[in-house]
Amino acid sequence: MKQTWRWFGPKDLVSIDDTLQAGVQGIVSALHHVPTGAVWTPEEIAQRQREIATMKDGSPSGIAWDVVESLPVSEDIKKQRGDWRTHIESYKTSLRNLAEAGIEVICYNFMPVLDWTRTDLAWRRPNGATCMRFDLTDFAAFDLFILQRPGAEDDFDDALRTAARDRFDGMSEARRTELAKNVVFGLPGAAESFSLDDVRQHIAEYDKIDEDRLRAHLIDFLTEVTPVAEELGLRLCCHPDDPPVPLLGLPRIMSTEAHYAAVMNAVDSPANGITLCSGSLGARPDNDLPGIMDRWGARVHFLHLRNVKRETGDIRGSFFEDEHLTGDTDMVALVAAALREENRRKAEGRADWSIPFRPDHGQDILDDLGRKAQPGYPSIGRLKGLAELRGVIAGLQHAAAQ
Repeated sequence: MKQTWRWFGPKDLVSIDDTLQAGVQGIVSALHHVPTGAVWTPEEIAQRQREIATMKDGSPSGIAWDVVESLPVSEDIKKQRGDWRTHIESYKTSLRNLAEAGIEVICYNFMPVLDWTRTDLAWRRPNGATCMRFDLTDFAAFDLFILQRPGAEDDFDDALRTAARDRFDGMSEARRTELAKNVVFGLPGAAESFSLDDVRQHIAEYDKIDEDRLRAHLIDFLTEVTPVAEELGLRLCCHPDDPPVPLLGLPRIMSTEAHYAAVMNAVDSPANGITLCSGSLGARPDNDLPGIMDRWGARVHFLHLRNVKRETGDIRGSFFEDEHLTGDTDMVALVAAALREENRRKAEGRADWSIPFRPDHGQDILDDLGRKAQPGYPSIGRLKGLAELRGVIAGLQHAAAQ
């Protein structure tokens, strides 16, 4: 399992030098400044590679850009509106340019309107650490009384609507503003961010798009780009919905094993694969993460290892980003399944037997609390998670060797 680290570029407050001291073996990055739908040019790709390859003092870093996260899929493609066909052609060109640069793993998502959604970006834990949290009551308060989405009342039962009204009435104006900002944070590290009016407009444009139609649009997209990826030796891998439940009246199509099975079977190519994010999928109690890895490991091209703690047993509920080994996902079992898959690939002679993973998210601890890096991406909190995961991997490998 190759240890990688997400880096948002030169403006990231966690530097390449920091990642080296964390002991990572590769970098996960993207051209966040390039507008969604535009071509990633060879020049821009090469510039990011140089930035990753160089320490602050000009010395070689010795690490490279191994995984793209993300080459974003435009809203036009998801809705099949406007310039969607042009955007697909641009996507193919970007894939060719990335292949020419030697980058083989391309992560993306197909979530409507927003990427991951949280109500708190720095929720205080009893030990003084902070983490990201999704509070369903706060989210309902946002949807019902801040966004005031038409039809929102139909998505929440009487008890939750009452609780959301009480929560909203008790909020200060500052907290209401903060909540709205947190929910529409947009794409992490991206140039885009959304106003409430933007969100309302995007939601309105999904009015006629249900789950089946959105899945058909994803399959149409993959039918176009997967042959290009396969020809180039690339591995596409779709990130799950986060949270893995419908939000804002929008469909979700990559939230469960059945969702993934439908898309993997519809475009049955080794180039069409999975980003298995244990935190996103783990927010649903009905997702069996080690089982998914065992059953679909051949198509898992990238792993996000993080843990969440569910606050209820409901399919849709509140949760927070827990420490990597103490949330609801059995991380040891998941890592064991990943190691089994690597051994199976080795036996098959697959060149891509080593599955890249990164310690995803993490709690802000120690100096993280003053650094204020990208929400969800602290330096020390991720390093702690990486160290714990290394220990799990080493222990499992040692036991297997006995």
